[in-house]
Amino acid sequence: MEKIWLNHYPKGVAAEADVHAFASLTQVLQSSCERFADLPAYSNMGASISYAQLDQLSRDFAAYLQCELGLHKGDRVAIMSPNLLQYPVALFGVLRAGLVVVNVNPQYTVPELAHQLKDSGAVAIVVLENFAHTVQAVLERNPLMSLVVITTEVGDLFPLVKEVITNMVVKFVKKMVPPWQIADAVEFNAALRDGREHTLQPVALTPDDIAFLQYTGGTTGVAKGAVLTHGNLVANVQQVSAWIAQNLREGQEVVVCPLPLYHIFALTAMLVFVKMGGHSVLITNPRDMHAFIHDLKKHPFTAIIGVNTLYRALLDAPEFAEVDTRALRVVIAGGMAVQQVVAGRWKQATGVPIIEGYGLTETSPVVMANPLDIDAWTGTVGMPIPSTQATILDESDNELPLGEVGEICIRGPQVTPGYWNRPDETAQVFTPDGWLRTGDMGYMDERGYFKITDRKKDMIIVSGFKVFPNQIEDAVALHPGVAEVAAIGMFSEHSGEVVKIVVVKKDPALTQEALLAHCRQHLTDYKVPKVVEFRDEPLPKSTIGKILRRQLRAPTAPADPEALRPATGP
Repeated sequence: MEKIWLNHYPKGVAAEADVHAFASLTQVLQSSCERFADLPAYSNMGASISYAQLDQLSRDFAAYLQCELGLHKGDRVAIMSPNLLQYPVALFGVLRAGLVVVNVNPQYTVPELAHQLKDSGAVAIVVLENFAHTVQAVLERNPLMSLVVITTEVGDLFPLVKEVITNMVVKFVKKMVPPWQIADAVEFNAALRDGREHTLQPVALTPDDIAFLQYTGGTTGVAKGAVLTHGNLVANVQQVSAWIAQNLREGQEVVVCPLPLYHIFALTAMLVFVKMGGHSVLITNPRDMHAFIHDLKKHPFTAIIGVNTLYRALLDAPEFAEVDTRALRVVIAGGMAVQQVVAGRWKQATGVPIIEGYGLTETSPVVMANPLDIDAWTGTVGMPIPSTQATILDESDNELPLGEVGEICIRGPQVTPGYWNRPDETAQVFTPDGWLRTGDMGYMDERGYFKITDRKKDMIIVSGFKVFPNQIEDAVALHPGVAEVAAIGMFSEHSGEVVKIVVVKKDPALTQEALLAHCRQHLTDYKVPKVVEFRDEPLPKSTIGKILRRQLRAPTAPADPEALRPATGP
């Protein structure tokens, strides 16, 4: 497909990024630690570490892994932690030792964690003590598993008095640490002290060496590890940096990170700001809106990353009106579609547009983004970023013309070489000529902007017509009485499927009849929901706040929803 998007690139952004500027992520880190040594690198819960401290602490941890544990290049080390100062220290320590990071969601169940540890072949795990009981259960059920467990507490890298108080409050006052007992478990701070006594042996890393096993695909079956190399991540850091460089300044940016760093979106965003000497404010629990907004008030932030549901939650919080956003220049969203109503409210409240982008775990993750100079919501995920190719293919891998919906496919230096020990899965997601099949449906317009219509598996087929949940949700969310909405398909004897919406009210007085009347003003008849379910509790979400439609689908064979249509319906 012709790169027509290049004709609409923002001024100053080149078609190609310098994806070979660094051989590895460790070179990115070392460069920043030298250039920005005295600047703050990370803050969390009122404590901070500088780039010089990040350099020293990650060196100490790398030396511990090498010298005390005897790990060798390519060994896998899992990290199971929310956003704490310990996370970047552990991550860069693992990479500096020439090892591979296996990111683990702290909310994993015992079977999920066991699968990921076994599949990756992890030889060690760094785990926040709050979740050590899960690791203990895995080890008890798998007595032959050989795993070094390194535990940390919330305040371990805080100044001494704050560390002691924080850890006591978490454990004994808030009782957030379930009982656990793992023989020979090592304390994180003890590992740092031991590592400080050793000399770190530099490991030669190339772009082809694996940096991360990033697990994905658990929603459709057993999770598989996407192999992300140092070259993949360096490329995406360079690509994203080139896209946003016009708006940001080295050594002067303060970015708020409320998304978990174990997720690829937040991970790469963090790496981008490390490269430019930014100060990352880590939010451990963004659901604690009062504490979250307290941090926003404390730091004159210039950038923030998030998802649609997070931005909406901030806008709905009365305290957010007290946040000073005058320094804010870049607001980035991904992970799920940004709704027009949320984008409009955010621009009105802050004066800064939400820049929606698109990517996948398999692409490190960013492949597309809107220009930073947009005035308002575009309804698209923008255009391919530098050094990225994109096209729309049909089910026979034929390229489709502009405006036709098909599967979005990607090529570029940020694309995974494949899945860990899964050649069959790898073969299924690549076309014979090397396009990565994203599983997302969409089209490209005449400017080279891409519109995501939906995931292939989420598409609703009504009497042969394709209905995309994102479109339904965006229309419903325009109603001022709606707080949250998800659209799913339900079986129908008459039309194969019909649209069902699950809604959380913002206005308790909102009725089904009023909501359907609103839908008829915005949607074609076959797209209008035939079933409306109101819920009092928030909709189920992933760890980054993406609504999980799969959990809303009925686990048993549903009745024909036509019988549930309201009397006032068409």
